[in-house]
Amino acid sequence: MSRSIISLTTDFGAGSPYVGQMKGVILSIHPQAVLVDITHDIAPQDVRQGALVLEDVAPRFPEGSIHVAVVDPGVGTDRRLLAAEIGRRYYVAPDNGLLGRLLSRDPAARVVALAQREFWLPNVSATFHGRDVMAPVAAHLSRGTGLEDLGEAWNQPVQLAWSEATVERNRLQGEIIAIDRFGNLITNIPQDLLATVRTADAVTVQCGGRTMAGIIAAYGQRDPGSLVALVGSSQRLEVAVVNGNAAVELRAGVGDPVSVVLPD
Repeated sequence: MSRSIISLTTDFGAGSPYVGQMKGVILSIHPQAVLVDITHDIAPQDVRQGALVLEDVAPRFPEGSIHVAVVDPGVGTDRRLLAAEIGRRYYVAPDNGLLGRLLSRDPAARVVALAQREFWLPNVSATFHGRDVMAPVAAHLSRGTGLEDLGEAWNQPVQLAWSEATVERNRLQGEIIAIDRFGNLITNIPQDLLATVRTADAVTVQCGGRTMAGIIAAYGQRDPGSLVALVGSSQRLEVAVVNGNAAVELRAGVGDPVSVVLPD
């Protein structure tokens, strides 16, 4: 497995010089590393959004790739920093729930709490562990350093509480867990749960006081401005406005309820 690919996911913002500093550290240790930006537009301190992005994106990368995630509101405190092997890919992140969804998918995952300072920069800022600890650790991993060399095994990583969609007598009950750049409302109702109910045409979807008839396959099946429900690329139910913004139209936010109502 090649470890030359290192991805970065942060809440630093597009064009942030902090990203450049992390890249400079990595390339100073491993000039042949291939650096990939997943996103730097995670909302500030939004660990949940970061965890969802990692879950959806990192497994698409080749085995052996390394993924550094810096959404770290606890930087400078006694919270741990972790390195992990999950699904034959490596991760470096604070122990605040960023890796929780990925860890829940792989019982065989290996996790260590970073402790070996020889793999860090000599001077560690209290406010930028992404540059001074996580970036050099990722670079050393990419050069072949073993996970076990970075610290001690850690079997209690932080897990955030995530609401799961439920099946009730005549409905599936879920909620919005993310809103993308287009204003699409991404729910926690997975495609495999939808597959257990009746045909897509027979259900109605309720969100923000509005009702949508059926679950369509693609945005282009409805006219611009139509409010629709469909299964998105993350294999979760979404609510969208064709060529519009569902979050604005419904004044919806993360945590708002979404129901799939089954016919009697």
